[in-house]
Amino acid sequence: MEHGTLYSIGDLARRTGLPVRTIRFYSDAGVLPPTHRSSANHRRYDLTAVARLDLIRTLRELGVDLASINRVLADEVTVAQAAAAHAEALDVQIRVLRLRRAVLRVVAKRNSNPEEMELMHRIVQLSEAERHRLIHDFIDSTFGAVDANPELVELLRSAVPDLPDDPSTEQVEGWIELAELVQDAGFRASVRRMAEYQAAERADGDQTGLHGELTRHVIDRVGAAVAAGIQPASAAAAPVVAELVARYAETFGTTDSGEYRAKLLTRLAIANDPRVERYWHLIATINGSPAMEPLAPIFTWFTDALQHHPEP
Repeated sequence: MEHGTLYSIGDLARRTGLPVRTIRFYSDAGVLPPTHRSSANHRRYDLTAVARLDLIRTLRELGVDLASINRVLADEVTVAQAAAAHAEALDVQIRVLRLRRAVLRVVAKRNSNPEEMELMHRIVQLSEAERHRLIHDFIDSTFGAVDANPELVELLRSAVPDLPDDPSTEQVEGWIELAELVQDAGFRASVRRMAEYQAAERADGDQTGLHGELTRHVIDRVGAAVAAGIQPASAAAAPVVAELVARYAETFGTTDSGEYRAKLLTRLAIANDPRVERYWHLIATINGSPAMEPLAPIFTWFTDALQHHPEP
């Protein structure tokens, strides 16, 4: 066909394979204005309009909205700019869809009722900033206004949940459980007791840190005792308790005694809340980090053994 040829909407439909009603819609929307009107007021289009229609169809197939297409055609933005903006919008949509998919998988796995499903969806939809704020609010409510171990507080603040864009079912379940846990009044009260106990210890002169080496020694020594079949109440547990109490006493600048063992028992009872360990496990699951080895059985054995051997 010659360059000066004009096409009707029907011609464009046959040329492009688009339905007549779609081309008419684009024309009515202003993104494909007619080049000319016939004496009967029928719309006619030239080759430039044909090329314009090809671009419109391509952008629409990619999901670009008509307003953005109109800006491209009006030279307000380039195709590259429109594509970049649309790709960014798609990224947001994809993240939302992935989260919805993950929630639906959890709902199916749990056989959740509508109320639980709505709660899970609301929790998962929190932004990263909102998730972090939830954790910091928990820390502020439990460690705020007390002189607790600053290294522990800093560790808590730095270990925040970062739910990935495409989370697994386990990560979604972990985040839902964590969100519920940090808002649980009983758990907050328990952690607050730990913070107040730490503050009291610091007021008495204990300015030591996180005691990672001491914890490692307890894990190794109690683990060996358990592996050897030593029961907490047995006579064979006495030397294990004596060794561990001596290590604690050395760390905190005191000596083994019945009074100190009672004080240590209080310390262990306050610290050994299994929900604390669960908290750290959930953070690791959400962030895809290696899980901590379970400490509750270790310190439960030590606590039981200390109760049965209260004197040096």
